[in-house]
Amino acid sequence: MPQHPLSPLPLGAMLLLGSLNAVAQTAPATATLPTVEVREDALGSDAKTTLRAKETSIGKGRQALRDIPQSVTVMTERLLDDRNLDDFREVLRTTAGVTFMSGETGEEDVRLRGFSLGQAGDIYVDGLRDAPLIERDTFNLDRVEVLKGSASMLFGKGSTGGVVNQVSKQPFLMDQHEVTTTIGTGSEVRLTGDFNLKTGEDSALRLNAMVQNADNDGARDNKRGVAAAYRWGIGLRDEFQVGLMHLETDGNPIYNHPWFLSNGKIVPTLDAGNFYGFDSDYNRTQSTVATFTHKHRFDADTELKTTVRHGQYEREMWSSVVRFAAGTTQANLNPNTVITRSPKGRVGYSDLTQVQSDYSTAFDALGKRHQLIAGVDLSIEDAKRNQNFAGTASSLTTTVGTPNNGDWRLDTRGVPPLNRFDAKGLGLYAQDTMALTDTVKLIGGLRFDHFTASYRDNSGNTFDMSENLWSPRVGVLYQPSATASYYASFGTSYNTSGDTYQFATGTFAPGGTNAKNANTPPEKSRNFEIGAKYELFDQRASVGVALFQAEKYNERNTDPDTAATQQLLSGKRYARGMEFNLAGRITPEWEIFYNHTWIPDAKITRSNQVLAANGGGSQVQGDRPALTPKHSGSLWTTYRLNPKWRFGAGLNFRSKQNPEGARTTVAAGFSTIDAMAEYTLSDSSLLKLNITNLTDKLYADGLYRGFYQPGAPRKVQLTLTTLF
Repeated sequence: MPQHPLSPLPLGAMLLLGSLNAVAQTAPATATLPTVEVREDALGSDAKTTLRAKETSIGKGRQALRDIPQSVTVMTERLLDDRNLDDFREVLRTTAGVTFMSGETGEEDVRLRGFSLGQAGDIYVDGLRDAPLIERDTFNLDRVEVLKGSASMLFGKGSTGGVVNQVSKQPFLMDQHEVTTTIGTGSEVRLTGDFNLKTGEDSALRLNAMVQNADNDGARDNKRGVAAAYRWGIGLRDEFQVGLMHLETDGNPIYNHPWFLSNGKIVPTLDAGNFYGFDSDYNRTQSTVATFTHKHRFDADTELKTTVRHGQYEREMWSSVVRFAAGTTQANLNPNTVITRSPKGRVGYSDLTQVQSDYSTAFDALGKRHQLIAGVDLSIEDAKRNQNFAGTASSLTTTVGTPNNGDWRLDTRGVPPLNRFDAKGLGLYAQDTMALTDTVKLIGGLRFDHFTASYRDNSGNTFDMSENLWSPRVGVLYQPSATASYYASFGTSYNTSGDTYQFATGTFAPGGTNAKNANTPPEKSRNFEIGAKYELFDQRASVGVALFQAEKYNERNTDPDTAATQQLLSGKRYARGMEFNLAGRITPEWEIFYNHTWIPDAKITRSNQVLAANGGGSQVQGDRPALTPKHSGSLWTTYRLNPKWRFGAGLNFRSKQNPEGARTTVAAGFSTIDAMAEYTLSDSSLLKLNITNLTDKLYADGLYRGFYQPGAPRKVQLTLTTLF
């Protein structure tokens, strides 16, 4: 077997190694490890063949799900393929506890358990933060992992409701290729290719590519993507990987639909597929990301992984907010009802550089077995944005009966004036899992973050901030057998005022409103959770159940749009409930995935908002927080009838909820049904029919205080997959 000499460690890795020298258990310099350390390292992930995941990398390093003292939902590539979840938002919509606030930035503000994910600031790729407010696709994903509850000890700022981690496909030691072609309603044509080539005894190259064109009566959704990764030293002492990903999107999305209210209840009326914007509307994004990873294995229990990533991200959106003309009511609505179109424009350009070193080891000390994870990470972000670049109003109108009427407007806005946001973050963390007995483990972790940011608006006003923050995490595990694990945990999180650049515009002059707002300390949150995880049906399936309380105290505001009119850090809210997860095979033929969040008790316990004279307005003390339904979740199940035929059915559901800032307005709960039929043509080809939203349910999905985004209408797709 070939042997690789010990290579020089990156500087960050050497610094981390030096700080942990007291506990590192190094192997002799001449030792080598087996070529194949674990199945996934050499032969690829099993996420392609099962709805059940037993391990995750979301907790820093590979861990069994039963060893993580929090709820974790993992959506494998099998689930993504079965349900044709190509758009990342659709993945989130099949995740329990996730809701969406529409309209804020063109991309929905994602909520988890009612708490904001920082307008996508808590979304990661392979453990490193992804850029906020960017379009995403699943063509290069092996799985999507969702950690529920506070997690700043592991990830730093943000992570109040949880963290979403996208796991990229990795090269493996086998020649295997797959081409998938999908045609569907809305003139959809999508082609993806996944090519893995073994290039040597310990090296492999993987290339994923995607092209998609779709136009659903004017709502355009075109994408182009390519991701290449080369990996060598697989399973050896020193393993390396270089990767490059590029994704371009060109959309013309339905920005919103106006609503009618009946006794405070939103009444969706316009067809979910109707597009009333201009042909000149667009939402274009571009992401280019380069990544280098080095993994050094000291022995079977000890490794140091260092990742360096640089990404460039661009987003330009010019869209139309559609409204009914004045005087329109539900009673007089007809095909001749006039619809107005107001411009909405936003642009953003950012460079994000990150360096992260994670160390893990197992050792004996003081008569106890310890599992240590520790790390250091550095991030540097340079962003330029303008969240209000709409241009002049348009006098062009259309009618309810003439959607997609072909109207077009000339863009005369010129070059956008940009606000500047520069941020640097340095984080250090360590967590020890100590085995008190064969069945009881204690978990304790602490993280320190130093975060600095500077703002400069397009008038030349500046503002600087600096924060030093500590984030603890503690927990206990009781594992009486290989099939049962019980836990209790406590974790914290914080959100700085620069998390989503909400104070990057306006005036920072001394005494100005935004200067006061931007200078607020971080919000803080805490999460308590107790739960159990089991292996059932001869260990073919995993189930988890948990009780949780998530609380945000010293809340800065309910919505960045209202920050300037509030006394900040005056709020407090909580959400209490249960989490359920089930994934695996009930029988060899019957497979199931189910996740469900139940939040019976959620309340704003402290607020400076004053109840409006008519009882409306923003939420006040005692209200249930917005975008926090009591029930939300997703079910997917498949059954193999015989070697040729496999059938699937799914359900997405969400109970009623309020939009942010409209306390007396309610969006009704809904359930949508999906179906699948798959036929095996040969050993190397499959034909699959998918129908999503089978009953063509009309419902309000994303919510804002004055409008909603409709859920997707019925879609029919036919997919041919060829393996070679």
